[in-house]
Amino acid sequence: MLDVCLMGCGGSIPKPDRWLTSALMRYGGETLIIDCGEGTQLAMKEAGFVAGKIGLILLTHFHADHVSGLPGMLLSMANEGRTDPVTIAGPKGCGRIVSSLCVIAQGLPFQIVIYEFPNGGGELPTEYLPVNNNAGDPMKVTAYPARHSMPCFGYKVSIPRRGKFDPVRAKEKDIPVKLWGTLQRGDTVELDGKVYTPDMVMGESRRGLVVSYVTDTRPTPEIVEAVRGSDLLICEGMFGSDKAERAKKSRHMTAPEAAAIARDAEVGELWLTHYSPSLPDPAESTEEARRIFPKTEAGFDGKHVLLRFED
Repeated sequence: MLDVCLMGCGGSIPKPDRWLTSALMRYGGETLIIDCGEGTQLAMKEAGFVAGKIGLILLTHFHADHVSGLPGMLLSMANEGRTDPVTIAGPKGCGRIVSSLCVIAQGLPFQIVIYEFPNGGGELPTEYLPVNNNAGDPMKVTAYPARHSMPCFGYKVSIPRRGKFDPVRAKEKDIPVKLWGTLQRGDTVELDGKVYTPDMVMGESRRGLVVSYVTDTRPTPEIVEAVRGSDLLICEGMFGSDKAERAKKSRHMTAPEAAAIARDAEVGELWLTHYSPSLPDPAESTEEARRIFPKTEAGFDGKHVLLRFED
């Protein structure tokens, strides 16, 4: 199961009824967030989640409405008892940005580990993922380039799912029962000179879960391919179609453009987010988007879903 929550849906500046854009995902007892604008720690508290559980922070880019809440969030994590290391990952320059912001968040009781994705994106190496002791397969995080006014990434969070354990096969191969659990966890075991591998007792991998997040970009064919087949796509719909030219000039997207990505990528569902302050009510642009991709929903602060595996 994967918890997904929009903690804020605003772009540019926070409003009295709309926090800045940030999303949270929780799997196996560990939490990651994507972006951390001003006040995100308060938005997180309002949404009912605990800051001390955050093990990974992904930054799409370094505009203030996506990073200025980092010092407050890190201090909140410390106040809530975080002592395990925290990874902060983003485009090149991430380390410099975080170091500058942490001038006002010194003395943290946990180590901050920085990972800077190559310009073309790629998968976050396993060693930078939060330790996950309460789930099966570890999550995978992949960054893919967006097209904004500065280097920017979208992110795909995947929860793989291994095949079912087959006790009949295990008995047929005379595999000791005491090794079954280890093999089921995906580890290879050597006993009495024999090597036992997981594929000896496990069926084919089953369909997992995929959530993609993209904001502050123009639509591109590369984004369509990166998010293809996602169970949920969280995508900016900063403007309605009436401000299409403004979206182009500022390198943002309209809600209909987000819906076209969702349609072409054959995702399960689309949540719109990152609304312009000039868009007080996204209902009209959401209706525009639904005419292109019917499974479109207007994001709002605190919008939450618990995604489950198919079977």
